[in-house]
Amino acid sequence: MRVRILVADQSEAKFYDMRYRPEALQLVGRMLDPLAHLHDRDFKSDRPGRVFDHAPMTAGRRGATPRHATAGERRPRKHEAQEFARQIAGELDRARQKGEFDGVIVIAGPPFLGLLREALTDAVRSVVIAEISKDLVHQEVSAVIKHLPPRPFAAAR
Repeated sequence: MRVRILVADQSEAKFYDMRYRPEALQLVGRMLDPLAHLHDRDFKSDRPGRVFDHAPMTAGRRGATPRHATAGERRPRKHEAQEFARQIAGELDRARQKGEFDGVIVIAGPPFLGLLREALTDAVRSVVIAEISKDLVHQEVSAVIKHLPPRPFAAAR
């Protein structure tokens, strides 16, 4: 049984393969998203647009047309994190189609783990052995090994 371990956050993803023993993790891939480190203000060039209400003038001051911003609900950083989660999910699906693994363990911090869940295809979701809600992408491999399920191969059968 071959288990692929994904350790990710919104800026980096590492793919490990584990065969028979958790101590023998082998790094097989890495993805980076340099845009994840940008601030919201860096994604756009100016402030949100303005909308002027065209209501008939009342007995108020002249030129007192109400206006307000049209800022949307989508924050650029969140949108970029969703795009990166889709890229990771696509990579996992390609590897699954090639038969590179039989099961997947997903390790990510709580906010990004939710984005990954949404992005995974049904085929990949069906082979997920475990989800671990920890941000370990910048930790040593030993920290990843310590958080793996005790018997990942038994769980995959």
